[in-house]
Amino acid sequence: MTSEAQAPTGLARRRRRLSDRETEQRMLQAAVAMVHRTGLTVSLDHISLEEVIRDADVSRSAVYRRWPYKDLFFSDLVKELARNATPTIVNDELELMRRVVAEHHDRLETPEGRRGLVIELFRRLSLLDFETMYNSPGWRTYIALHATFLSLSDGTLRDQVQTALAESEHAHNARIARAWQQLTAIFGYRLRPEVGVTFESLATLLSATLRGLIIMALTTPGIVGHRVEASPFGATGQDEWSLPAIGLAGLAFACLEPDPEIQWDDDRLAGVRRALRTWVPPDA
Repeated sequence: MTSEAQAPTGLARRRRRLSDRETEQRMLQAAVAMVHRTGLTVSLDHISLEEVIRDADVSRSAVYRRWPYKDLFFSDLVKELARNATPTIVNDELELMRRVVAEHHDRLETPEGRRGLVIELFRRLSLLDFETMYNSPGWRTYIALHATFLSLSDGTLRDQVQTALAESEHAHNARIARAWQQLTAIFGYRLRPEVGVTFESLATLLSATLRGLIIMALTTPGIVGHRVEASPFGATGQDEWSLPAIGLAGLAFACLEPDPEIQWDDDRLAGVRRALRTWVPPDA
């Protein structure tokens, strides 16, 4: 008789049986991950249910007990994708914003310098957002999901997906609006009263412009690398501008202006620098 521990056999090797809820969660998580890796098509034909079962590490019998037909699983998958349909870009944006401010911290002291700093932030953040979203499987899934929704027949599933998309879109826009409201306050800007927009409607315009450029770039890749040497919006010097930067900055400056009621004294400058070091976007 050996003293070495023997490997468990028989019942000792059996895995714990998953509940139906655990099976459902694992299947949907595995399928969402698969969609983000491979992209989403309108028909979902490229998603193999057997591969999802394998990735989820669940029993086939439990899956078919929960979803007797493949179409029922794909209906739940579309709804799951719709509930989380707007990926966010937070950490990279925040890091870039702090880097730009650190590079040009002296610009805060004059009106012209502050405008130049805001222009530089728009120029670089717009390109970051565009390139990140354009190369993101999650964002491509989001774009394709709208086509999937449009292809659904009228009925309960279409209504459920529309509701989930609307809720996700509303939450995403509200997050962007709060971030812009906080940032414009830090840099001493306000909405132009004569334009009549809110931060929510500005967020909608910015998101729609960015997504429209991404959709166009999928079939017209030249948009991605297009650059011009320019000094738009009152910039003090020429820089390399992308189409997303020109479009988004143009919208922003059409809706925003320096707040004439803000006094830029030493206390204000110190407070702004402190706020930029510690600022965290809403819901980050």
